[in-house]
Amino acid sequence: MDTLRDNIEKLSAICRAAGAHLPDEELKALQIGKVAEEAGEAMHALHGLQGLTTCGHDHTWPEVQNDLVGAVIAALLAMHYIDPTGARATFDEILHRRTRRGREAVAAA
Repeated sequence: MDTLRDNIEKLSAICRAAGAHLPDEELKALQIGKVAEEAGEAMHALHGLQGLTTCGHDHTWPEVQNDLVGAVIAALLAMHYIDPTGARATFDEILHRRTRRGREAVAAA
C-alpha cells in the first residue's frame, strides 16, 4: 500500500508535468501560495460555522477538515517542489525538532 509520502511524490510528478511550461522558481512560489489558499478556505469554512459569512452557505466541521487536509497536501507538495530528493528527511528533521517539548512532556509524565 502506498504511503502518504509516496502519494505526494506521485502527485508532485503529475503537478510538475502540468506546470512544465513554468520556470521552477515560479512553480515553487505558486505551490506555496496554494498552501495559503487552502488554509484560507479552512478559515472561511470556520467562519461559516459561526455564521460570519455572507455567502449564505452553512459550513460543517467536515468541510473545515477537508480544507485543512488540502492545506497539508499543498504544504507537502511545496516541500517536495523545493527539494524533491531531500523533502522526506527535511520534514522528519523539522518534525522531530518542533515536537521536542511534547516528547519531553510525555517522558516526564
